[in-house]
Amino acid sequence: MTKNTQQQNTTLVLGGTGKTGRRVVERLTARGLPVRVGSRSGKPPFDWENQRTWGPALRDVTSVYVVYYPDLAFPGAVETVHSFVSRAVESGVRRLVLLSGRGEEEARLSERTVQESGVEWTIVRTSWFSQNFTEDYLLEPVLSGEIALPAKDVAEPFVDADDIADVAVAALTEDGHAGELYELTGPRLLTFADAAAEISKATGREIHYVPISVEEYVAGAVEHGIPAEYAVQLAKLFTTVLDGRNAHLSDGVQRALGREPRDFGDYARDAAATGVWNG
Repeated sequence: MTKNTQQQNTTLVLGGTGKTGRRVVERLTARGLPVRVGSRSGKPPFDWENQRTWGPALRDVTSVYVVYYPDLAFPGAVETVHSFVSRAVESGVRRLVLLSGRGEEEARLSERTVQESGVEWTIVRTSWFSQNFTEDYLLEPVLSGEIALPAKDVAEPFVDADDIADVAVAALTEDGHAGELYELTGPRLLTFADAAAEISKATGREIHYVPISVEEYVAGAVEHGIPAEYAVQLAKLFTTVLDGRNAHLSDGVQRALGREPRDFGDYARDAAATGVWNG
């Protein structure tokens, strides 16, 4: 492959240092494919809040993994994603893969923007990430032994970030995924109490789930340094996507990859073996 061809086939991975983006970057790099990390620390940098960074990040890019931060359900996301998709198509992008949220009605508008972009598209609509317990805001609660969330006893089909990355890479690099909406879940439903029990079994420590009110969650989040506006929006996600609407399994991993999704128990055992939950 010539240098010019490499430049013309670069994939921009937005959220390239995040849970799924980092994994997508690693997989593309391992294949020797040209990839650009879309983040504030990237070269060139990419910032959703600064449209002046979009053009340089999109230069010579033909495919984009679109991950919006903080979430497609947050205010302003639809308009921002619409503006970015228009800019991407104008700059020559031919394939878009959007990471979307399962059960998030606001996210559907961003999905529609991608679907009506006029280029090849794939929607990767996901349930709650297993890795939220190791790589995000649920790590500290696990370490403390108490996971307190406004999730009641609703079941969720936790999906592994490695499965998400595998599907995204397939959609970015292979034929046959254009025009597909893959709804990704794990292979079984678990409540947060079930998830805590799985982590307890894997670590040999007692991890408890404690259901709390939305007000208690927001107050605790703010106390731990999370901006109040962000905490309120995050709590809103709990009261919507965890109201039972997502308490069913989907076959997106099987359709996209031809294999079963990874189970939460396997994730918990592997995570425990790394020592991340040792404190």
